Amino acid sequence: MHAVAVREGEVVAAAGDPDLFCLFRSSAKPIQALPLVRARPDLEDVEIAIACASHRAEPAQIVAVRSLLAKAPATEDDLECGDQEGRAPGAIHNNCSGKHAGFLSVCRARGWQTEGYRLPDHPLQEALLEEIARAAELPVSDITTATDGCGVVTFGMSLEQMAASFARLATLDGADRALAAMRAHPELVGGEGSLDTDLMRLRAGWVAKGGAEGLLCALAPDGTGYAVKCEDGNPRPLRPALARFLEADLGSVPVVNMRGEHVGEVVAE
Repeated sequence: MHAVAVREGEVVAAAGDPDLFCLFRSSAKPIQALPLVRARPDLEDVEIAIACASHRAEPAQIVAVRSLLAKAPATEDDLECGDQEGRAPGAIHNNCSGKHAGFLSVCRARGWQTEGYRLPDHPLQEALLEEIARAAELPVSDITTATDGCGVVTFGMSLEQMAASFARLATLDGADRALAAMRAHPELVGGEGSLDTDLMRLRAGWVAKGGAEGLLCALAPDGTGYAVKCEDGNPRPLRPALARFLEADLGSVPVVNMRGEHVGEVVAE
């Protein structure tokens, strides 16, 4: 496990390797939502929150995605995130459909074509790369890019740089709306049992966003940015590790055998 906290550009706490390189994945969604907030001041908090979400396809979450699509305007057929294994058919049930609905809204507002909005050479993805670079205070050329699970561009940097990006988040244009929406609707950002939702419910004023492969980034009210990563990508230890790093009661992770028996729990040593 690796964890780092950054405040005012300085590392104030760390465990493991703060220089660990990894991909921002879905933890970048609050930053990726900033062009949406600026382009569409008419949106409701639920529509902004779902654009920042990795949802569990809970009913309220799907309602929020549909509302954002309707305002774009766009349809479910315009979503390019694809079906998600283990979920109901249709791209709207993909955990990234809110982000993609937001991307479609930005394209409509800017007059960009919607087809191929997920591709690296599309104006939207070029703008999002600049947004990430601004948050990280890095040149665009210093940011490694790859293709994320939902087909869009994802961004590589050190864990410390991710934490620093979250520490600066509140200072970025449009971030006040995005952060307020996430705080108002933590249940949309993840869902029942999601670590980011649980952390925001536990600590008033915090914003948290999980990412694939055992990553979570957060922003505290005092301006401290956090990034925690399971190096092997298995997210199971993330909850106890984050609880230890933040000194927070985030509950336990039970170990259950194939008979449904509770035979242990995952703890941070």
